[in-house]
Amino acid sequence: MDSSFYNRLARLKLAIDKKSNASMIGSRKSVRKGSSAEFSDFREYMPGDDIRGIDWNAYARLDRLYIKEYMEEKESHVSIFLDTSSSMEYGEKTKFSLMTELAAGLSYISLSNMDHVTIYDMSEGIAPYAASGGTAGMKNLTTVLDRKKSQGKVDMYKSVRSAGRLHPGLTILCSDFLSEEFLPGSDTLAEIIKYLNFMKQKVVLLHIMAGEELEIDLSGTCNLIDMEDEENKIKVTMDEAALREYEKTKNDFLEGLKKTARKHGAEYFLCSTKDSFDKIIFEKLHSLYEW
Repeated sequence: MDSSFYNRLARLKLAIDKKSNASMIGSRKSVRKGSSAEFSDFREYMPGDDIRGIDWNAYARLDRLYIKEYMEEKESHVSIFLDTSSSMEYGEKTKFSLMTELAAGLSYISLSNMDHVTIYDMSEGIAPYAASGGTAGMKNLTTVLDRKKSQGKVDMYKSVRSAGRLHPGLTILCSDFLSEEFLPGSDTLAEIIKYLNFMKQKVVLLHIMAGEELEIDLSGTCNLIDMEDEENKIKVTMDEAALREYEKTKNDFLEGLKKTARKHGAEYFLCSTKDSFDKIIFEKLHSLYEW
């Protein structure tokens, strides 16, 4: 990624429809009134108000004093939750690699717009990493991402609930969602999204899958081993019937996640390791940005 690529990223801005209540100066509309150039509303003049805010044109028309109010601009909060379980290490280009690339790219977009970014590792016991103050914060953030490892299992519901109070903003969940708790019939994903909605978050699901999972080319008899529990193994003969069953189960799984996201107001994006980073950021995630 050269400087011209980062310049292209810097022209993007994540669309966050939750007004910020943060205390740092940024580029987002705040719930507070301030002195930016963006007009918000009129209110009647009260003793003690700065007379420089009086709208004299309104006074000439209405014979009453009114103050112009402007929208205060604050930083918004972008929270990125990373699935660092062992299953993310799968693929010629691993899901884990694509996930950290996307996290870095979206963090750069956020920081270039003076937003506050927090990276949450969903492995238990790992403290979140926060960055703000513009793109200068990217150096340490990318170092943190480079040091991440995929191992064991994660509990997404527990990780999100234990993150504590989230400022109104955007939450991005990055995962392959390959866990029984996300299979059709489970309410776990719906509960996660509803909780984040309650915390005033715009919720985005980045469903990261290996190209080899979406279009399998296995043949013959295979021993399949659970990457998160190596004691769990099955022997499968990949004949036409098995491939048809896999395709149906995969499609039901993807459609179930998409429907749950749509039902509860979250945005869902399927990201394949076979797609280039450029295509995902600038094409697939197009609806995430303000234009």
